[in-house]
Amino acid sequence: MATKKSPSPMAIKQLKRSDLVAQEIKRMITERNLSPGDRLPRESELQAQFEVSKGTIREALKSLEVQGLITISTGPSGGGTIVEVPLDRTLQFMQNYLFFKEVTIDDIYAVRMMLEPELAAGAVPHLTDADFVALEHSIICCDPTSSHEDLIMQRREDVNFHDILAAANPNPFLRFTCELINEMIRQLIVFGNRTPQTEHRRFGEENANYHRDIVEAARARDAERVRALMLRHMQDATRSVKRMKGRIQGRLILDADNLRSPRAAVTLSTRPPASTPAAETAEKPAPKRAPATPKMVKPRASKAGVKVA
Repeated sequence: MATKKSPSPMAIKQLKRSDLVAQEIKRMITERNLSPGDRLPRESELQAQFEVSKGTIREALKSLEVQGLITISTGPSGGGTIVEVPLDRTLQFMQNYLFFKEVTIDDIYAVRMMLEPELAAGAVPHLTDADFVALEHSIICCDPTSSHEDLIMQRREDVNFHDILAAANPNPFLRFTCELINEMIRQLIVFGNRTPQTEHRRFGEENANYHRDIVEAARARDAERVRALMLRHMQDATRSVKRMKGRIQGRLILDADNLRSPRAAVTLSTRPPASTPAAETAEKPAPKRAPATPKMVKPRASKAGVKVA
C-alpha cells in the first residue's frame, strides 16, 4: 500500500513575520470588537505585545493600510485608526484578480440579471420616504425627455437608481455584490464612438420607464412585481448594451488612487456630437453611502471607442 507523501517544506508558503503580525492585529480587532474610528494601540505597545521589531510593526501596519483597513498618522500621538474598507479599493482588488481573465459585458450582465431582481425585491419593505424622493429625482435626471443634463450624466444617473435600491436592502453581502457590479459599470464600460445619440436617448427613455414602473410597484409594497419588472429591465438593458456596442475598456485594472475625486470630470471624444459616446455610469452614490465620484483617467481614443471613466 502506497504511503501518502507529506508536502515538502518548499510547497508550504511561509508568511513573513510582518504578515503574521498583520493577521494577529486583525484578530485583535475582531476580539475587541473594534469599529471604524477606533484607534489601535501605539506602535510601542504593539511591538511589546508581539515581541517584534519596530520595523516589523510598521510593515504590518502598512500592509493593513494598503488593504484599506486602517489609516496611519504620524507624530507623538500617531498610529493606526480603523476605517471601513471603501468600495473602490475592493473593486481594485477584484480587478487585479481578474486581470488575466477574459471578462465580457455578457459576463457582467448575466450576473446582474440574476442579482438585481432579488436586490430590488428585498429592498421594497425597507424603502423610506427619503429613498422614494431620491428614486424619483434619479428618474428625472436620467430621463432624456425631462433632463437638462447631457447623455453621459443621464446614463450615470441610471446606475445611481440601482445604488439607492442597494442601500435599502438589508442583506449586506447581496448589497455589496450589486454595488460592486454597479461600480464596474460606472468605471469600466464604454460604448463605440459611432453609437448615435438617438440610441443613447432610446436607452435612457427605456430605463426611465422601467424605473417609474419599479417605483410605483415599490410604493405599493409589491415585491413580486418589483422583482418581475427588474428582471425585464435587466434583460432589455443587456440587449441595449449589446446593440450599442458596449465593451469593457482594456484590462480590468485601474489605480485605486485615481478612481475617485470630489467631482467627476467627463472626457468626451473630439468627434462631432452625433457620434459622441456615453457610458452607462452613475455620478452620485446612494444617499446612505459616503459621497464619492469617479476620477477620470486620460482618454485614449480609438476606432473602437473612447474611455469615459
